[in-house]
Amino acid sequence: MTVTKSRKPTVPQMVDIARLAGVSKSTVSRALADSPLVNDKTKALVKKIAIEHNYRLNVAARNFRLKESLTISVLLPTAVGADWRLSDPFFLELLGAIADSVDAHGHQLLLSRTSPQDGNWIKSFVEKRNADGLILIGQGSQHKAINELAKNYKALSVWGAKLEDTMHYPVVGTDNELGGKRITTHLLSQGRRRIAFLGLRDSPEIMQRFAGYCLAHNELDLPWHKSLVIEDQINPLPLQTQLKKLLALKSGCDAIVASSDVQAMSAIQSLQELGLSVPRDIAVVGYDDITLAQYYNPALTTIHQDRKQAGNFLVENVLSAINGGETTTRTLDPELVVRDSA
Repeated sequence: MTVTKSRKPTVPQMVDIARLAGVSKSTVSRALADSPLVNDKTKALVKKIAIEHNYRLNVAARNFRLKESLTISVLLPTAVGADWRLSDPFFLELLGAIADSVDAHGHQLLLSRTSPQDGNWIKSFVEKRNADGLILIGQGSQHKAINELAKNYKALSVWGAKLEDTMHYPVVGTDNELGGKRITTHLLSQGRRRIAFLGLRDSPEIMQRFAGYCLAHNELDLPWHKSLVIEDQINPLPLQTQLKKLLALKSGCDAIVASSDVQAMSAIQSLQELGLSVPRDIAVVGYDDITLAQYYNPALTTIHQDRKQAGNFLVENVLSAINGGETTTRTLDPELVVRDSA
């Protein structure tokens, strides 16, 4: 597991506002709370400085120190062409792990959905919702918006992919490229040479898994073929129709790397309906290792993502940030789980 420590929050503290206004910290606290003990001129000055420096009274940190219950919001972004669905078992299991961790710390969970319309949707959510911290499930195409928000809003943790070394927010997720490489290398080691990639889409995690698929081929000096890549978003044809076109290729197909367990299971069902045997005719592998994977027929070879560990890390990051501490980007090890489907 790779761990990257982030710097402590650089947002202005109450002592900074007090210094700029030439008053005490207690005066700043009273002024921002609109206390009658502070005159209007001082209130106006303190509020003006606070606004100019993007200072927000950290009620969450106060509650944290007083051992009062906090509300942690889990935000599930949804949009046309979204790269996942709430009904996906993996995300339901991850959500359950987060809920268990929040409860174990004595706090409350607020589950929310939003349909992003512009680049400010995350900022608007933070400003309008009554939550002390935020866990975001997936980055999608919103990395820049999340990164901008995180410059000032630190009580944030994201399940997703590490995209660059200078990110302002911590992410927790598996090494998707390594996972894609491991699962593909497993198929290549079995002598499979016409391996399809199912579910390519414009999201960081899936693109990294596809990069691992390509890397596994390249390291063995073997070609991968664009004709074997099924792109999930741009192809509206039903999966069985897409698989028929794949099998009709002159060179054929002897294995499928699916970008999730749900897609792998859909592929297996479609292949069986076409009269093919898995893995005798075509091997199929997934990614996630949802609970159902071990009970499917055939049991699914896949990459395990540790939801319990991820849930704990996501919650710990938020609570640490609320209390003015460090947050940590954690890259979990993608464990290859070999079962009957490959």
